[in-house]
Amino acid sequence: MANKIVSYIRDRLKSFVYAYNGMRTLIKEERNAQIYVVMAIIAISLSYLLHISTMEWIVVCSVIGFVFAMEAANTAVENLADFACKKQIDPTIKKVKDLSAASVLFAAIVALLVGCIIFIPKLFSL
Repeated sequence: MANKIVSYIRDRLKSFVYAYNGMRTLIKEERNAQIYVVMAIIAISLSYLLHISTMEWIVVCSVIGFVFAMEAANTAVENLADFACKKQIDPTIKKVKDLSAASVLFAAIVALLVGCIIFIPKLFSL
């Protein structure tokens, strides 16, 4: 029984290592993810400086996480698509990649709108 528990914990820890490696790869290799890091730092800094509410913090953190999650999924889809078609332009693969990229764009637009809704009134009241 103890061996099963130790094995289970070891496997869970390995999955966190794989996820961390993916996060590191995303930020290191993807230019858009690097831009999102800068934008996230700006949003978090503004949140701190403008003393936003707990609920606003939850929303800001959620949209930041959502954008990164969508970028990671988009990057995975693009890498798989490029591998599958050996970087040949295929109409179906192009469509899949475009749709995947659109998911990131939707997330980024929502994050921008959330930022405007939360920060603009606070900045105007200074």
